[in-house]
Amino acid sequence: MVAAAMIVGGGTASAQSTGPSGPGSPVVRSDPGLTDPGSSSSSQAEAAEQKLAVYKQLLTDWAGLTRYGSENSELGAPRPGENRVVFFGDDATELWSGEGFFPGKPYLNRGIRGQNSGQMLVRFRQDVIGLKPKVVVIHAGTNDLARLLGPGTRGTFADNVMSMTELAKANGIAVVLASLLPVCDCFSDQTSRRSPVRLGDFNEWLQEYAKTSSSVYLDYFTALAEARSFRQELTADGVVPNAKGYALMAPLAEAAIAKALRK
Repeated sequence: MVAAAMIVGGGTASAQSTGPSGPGSPVVRSDPGLTDPGSSSSSQAEAAEQKLAVYKQLLTDWAGLTRYGSENSELGAPRPGENRVVFFGDDATELWSGEGFFPGKPYLNRGIRGQNSGQMLVRFRQDVIGLKPKVVVIHAGTNDLARLLGPGTRGTFADNVMSMTELAKANGIAVVLASLLPVCDCFSDQTSRRSPVRLGDFNEWLQEYAKTSSSVYLDYFTALAEARSFRQELTADGVVPNAKGYALMAPLAEAAIAKALRK
């Protein structure tokens, strides 16, 4: 598990780290070959310290329970009539922030970059159930596809998504299951680690499970893809959306949430 922590999925970090941005932040690495000889030793020492921080974080808090622990404890119960929603996911969820993240809406972002569905399942009670939302939007799978910190099979992914869905429903929370986003080799090689064929298989399963579990399927993929690849103008790195991509996703999410609230 520790060895796998050092893998980097192009454009996004595949491991959680500690630092100014907290667990889940990108792991920055120095390349000694790009530095002058005088700074080589210090760069290597800095890189070693960063690796040590990643190892320590994974050993002490593999699921990222400390990432939102303080925020959760300070958050009060929903007000009467409030339709609180938790967006629960990985890279694309955490990076959906700032003014572009549903201003004025009682929506909470609980995404952590680099996480797979198994890590998300471990923190589901703390970061979703404990916040008492009406709806949870579960968006997982891109790091399962890349087999980061786990086997990444469709079977293990499905088990984790089913467990999260069942936990939510047992606590009176409506579920929206979001599709995996497309990927592209627009900026760097992504498809060798996140196969479009496997990605399609994951999405087919999600869509079918949403029907059988009375959940809502949120199809981001179709809006963002062209011929199964992420449209270059909508992605920051071939894996996560840019501002234009998120702008397309927002009304789709709103429609899915509205549908879930009517169930």
